[in-house]
This record gives sequence, structure tokens and C-alpha cells, in this order.
Amino acid sequence: MRPSDRLAHRSGRAKSFAVKRSIKSQTLEQLQAELHGWDQPGYRAAQIMEWLYQHLATGWDQMTNLPKALRHRLQSEFAFQPLSLVTGQGAPDATRKFLWRLADGGLIESVLIPANPALYGEGSDRSTLCVSTQVGCAYRCAFCASGLAGWQRDLRTEEIVEQVLAVERWSREQSDQCANAVSVPAAGPPEPSGAARRQSTRAGRAIDNLVIMGMGEPLANYDNVLAALGILNAVWGTGIGARKITLSTSGLVPGIRRLAGEPLQFRLAVSLHGATDAVRARLMPVNRKYPLRELIGACEYYTQRQGRLLTFEYLLIAGVNDGLDQTAPLADLARRVGAKINLIPYNRVEGLPWTRPDEAAQETFRSALAARGVPVTLRREKGEDIDAACGQLRLRTDPAPRSST
Repeated sequence: MRPSDRLAHRSGRAKSFAVKRSIKSQTLEQLQAELHGWDQPGYRAAQIMEWLYQHLATGWDQMTNLPKALRHRLQSEFAFQPLSLVTGQGAPDATRKFLWRLADGGLIESVLIPANPALYGEGSDRSTLCVSTQVGCAYRCAFCASGLAGWQRDLRTEEIVEQVLAVERWSREQSDQCANAVSVPAAGPPEPSGAARRQSTRAGRAIDNLVIMGMGEPLANYDNVLAALGILNAVWGTGIGARKITLSTSGLVPGIRRLAGEPLQFRLAVSLHGATDAVRARLMPVNRKYPLRELIGACEYYTQRQGRLLTFEYLLIAGVNDGLDQTAPLADLARRVGAKINLIPYNRVEGLPWTRPDEAAQETFRSALAARGVPVTLRREKGEDIDAACGQLRLRTDPAPRSST
């Protein structure tokens, strides 16, 4: 009897998902090694990955080109644990927010954002998914809803991956409903074939870009986040290019330095929100541990090692950080590390005192930065009318603070 089985037996519980590995935490190489130990051919691992990431299977019985005995063995060893959709909100601009329930009852959010030519300050992207990495947040930025109900735990690798798969499933269901509405029969899950395997992994996808800036601090859950991004980037996974994945941090200096050594060239966005220590510390307690001097030093190290520009995310909050006196020090910081600045009008959070400046003030701030010769974009915020700021929908659904575990 394996240790996990003995533990379940001693506790009087039958073996459950909790003592199984998640299939969505496995790499192709890990699964190939596992199947080799079962005397199964290596190509079975590729078939399983195709079912998971292209056909979005939610159970072993759907994998009809696998032998039944192998499906039973896989079911005994690996869990699926798809997310349960609690509620969703849609905005007129097509932004869609999802509230998911985890297996242990925790709540997390994802936001699907439609095309926006100013999202990264470059050409128009298509659909972007904002992904959470923790249940709640421990960093308690003064303007953010994510930390108001406390931090519960880190998300596991598979829970990060599953947010992407769950939204892809939702999108396919919406497409099927539209097809049915015009009397076009919806096909069932296609049988994998050689021709299908030769098609692009990205064909028919709803999500083109990922921003890892939902609930939680990604660099505080470093190992699980990087493992999940590796799966989502892999050609046998969802095939989202590393340069279409933006990882955002509130400024965890050790994590930025560690990220500088990673082989995959993800984009990095630093939530700055203040151009001086006095302003930033008022909004972000993390600045007390990692003040701007240390943060900018880590950003310089990152750009030197990676050879890539990074982005400073800057929320515009009326009467707090939107004064023109902030533009000179902000431009100086951006020039020092070669960063571009993404200005984001604040999304109001119920129970917090902050508001966004009006559009004229937003444009004045942007123009002042541009006049100082730094690349700057003003994001036209989406989803304000659907609690799209991090943590708002979770807070409305489960307002009681939870103790950390």
C-alpha cells in the first residue's frame, strides 16, 4: 500500500482526488516516463495531451482512442478536478468575468478581455485572459479588493492551468449554442487523427494572450506559476507563446531576480503605482520591504539578463498619484530601466475611498509623460461595470475573511 493510501485508510476516508496527482500538472516528459513504467508506448502520452489541451476533455471516458484498461489505470492514478463556475458577469464591451470554485471551496476569478489596441502599448491583440495565482492575496495593496478577505493559499499548478482550459470550454459552449441557434448541428468531441495533429495547436482558440495579474502575487507562488506557464506555453499544451504571456508583480525583488534567469522569455510587468517611496508606500505595503531603490535595481538586473523591455503598470488614482509632480520622477525611473509605462484608470472598489481621475486629467498625465520622451499608453479600462478589478466578485460572493493556511 502506498503512503497516500495508508493515510486515507487511517483517516477512515476512501481514496479521493485529494491524494491523486492532477493530470494537468504533468509535463509530456513526466507522463511519458510514467507510461513507460506501465509498459505503455510513449505515443499514448501525446494522445492524452491532445485530449486535454486541444479537445478540452473533462474525463477519461472521452479518450476513446485509449485502451479501456489504460483509462482505468489513469483514472486510479490521476485526477481531473475541473473548476466549477459559480457565476459570470458580462459587460457591454464583451469583457467577461468568471468566478470559479475550487475543490476545497475556495473562490478565484479570471477575466476574459476582448481586443484592445492599448493593452500593451503595441498593435491590437485579440482575446486576453487575466489569470489568478492565489486564493486572495497577502500583500494588501490599499486600492485592491483581492486582499480584503485575506489570503487563503497558493494555487496549485493545475489550478492555474485549468483557468485557461475552463474559459476555452466556456467559449466553445457559447459557439455551439450560437451554431444551434441557426440550426447548424454541433459536432461532438472529434476523434484525434493524424491530420488533426498536424494542425496548429492554436487553431480555434479563444485565448491569444495571458496576463498573470489576477488575484494574488505570482512571484510569491513562483514554482507553481512557472510550472503552469511552462505547460501553457508548450506545443503539446495550449501553445501560447512566451511573448504573449505577461507576468505581473507588485515588486518582489528576489522573484524578479530569479525570473531574470529563466529560459522562457515571458513579459514582465511591475505594478509601480507610485514614482516616489512616499506615494508608493501609501498604496503598497510591499514598498516598505522593497523600496524603489531595491526594486529598480532588480528591474535593471532583469533587463540586462533578459535583454527585454519591461512595463511599469501605473494605476491613476484621483488625488493620490495623478498629480503632474509625479511625471518627472516616473519618467526618470522608466528611462533608467528602459521601461514603457502603461497608465490604467482606477476601477472603483466598494468599501475603498479611491476614485479614478476624469478623462481630461488622465490625458493630461499621459501627455506630460510623453513630452518627457518615454513610451506611454493609456489603457481604456474595460469591465468597470462588472466588478472587473481583482477580487471584487469574490468579495461580493464570500465577504468573510479567512485565516491563512
